[in-house]
Amino acid sequence: MGRYLVRRLLLTVPVLLGVATLVFALIHLVPGDPAQSMLGEGASQEEVLNLRHALGLDRPLLVQYRSFLSGVAQGDLGTSFRYNTPVTRQIREKLPNTIELALAAMLLAILFAIPLGILAAVYRGTAVDHAAMTLALAGISMPNFWLGPLLAILFAVRLGWLPVAGTGSIWHLVLPAVTLGAALSAILARMTRASLLEELRELYVLAARARGLSGARAVVRHAFRNSLIPIVTIIGLQFGAVLTGTIITETIFAWPGLGRLLIQAINYRDYPLVQGCILFISVTYVAMNLLTDLTYGFLDPRIRYD
Repeated sequence: MGRYLVRRLLLTVPVLLGVATLVFALIHLVPGDPAQSMLGEGASQEEVLNLRHALGLDRPLLVQYRSFLSGVAQGDLGTSFRYNTPVTRQIREKLPNTIELALAAMLLAILFAIPLGILAAVYRGTAVDHAAMTLALAGISMPNFWLGPLLAILFAVRLGWLPVAGTGSIWHLVLPAVTLGAALSAILARMTRASLLEELRELYVLAARARGLSGARAVVRHAFRNSLIPIVTIIGLQFGAVLTGTIITETIFAWPGLGRLLIQAINYRDYPLVQGCILFISVTYVAMNLLTDLTYGFLDPRIRYD
């Protein structure tokens, strides 16, 4: 496993280099001048030029790119134009809120989707199966930028049951977590059903039933356990999607996390902060993929990392 881990870590280097290069190029192609945005429309040309020099924006792009990569290699993502603080500090301050939201969404999705997928597989072709898959299809079809405002209008504005924005209590977490976890739960339910159906057709399940094992125990102890690899793959891969999904969800509910910070950084043309946030999300995505691959060995001892 050690050699496999080293090889995978080495392969992430060109991936992250490509992400850093692409982000740097795209953010500098976006129309707008950070110095002008910070000073306002009433600033003189001399003031804008002085600020551009202070921020290092008057240097050639290649020099800026080399400086950016050099800082990343040393763990320095630069200094935010807007806050005048290190980008790593800004990410560190907002990250706990994003992790809290992402974990809550993942937990809701797992608790709801896996039992739903199991029921759909066990009662295949019945009304239970059709109802479960219809619900899953509805979850996939509703984008979070539509579902979020809908939930806010219904449960916060009209019914007054939940707070509409901000943080501070567990009730503030409900609406954004449901918004973020809805699509994931739909995908996870469908994958659980498909994976479990394949295992239920295997002879070892029939043999377990023949030995006197109840239907529920045969499903949970044998079939479901052997169907976990595709399910874990979806959970691992979707965690990265959840992080990117927080960008919209946190903006809708004014959740003070990494996604909202990224949107604000884009609006203010805060180049170092945008680059740092996207690079951090990319690293998290790659790390989750690696962790998912390593989990396979624990779920199935037959898997070897050569």
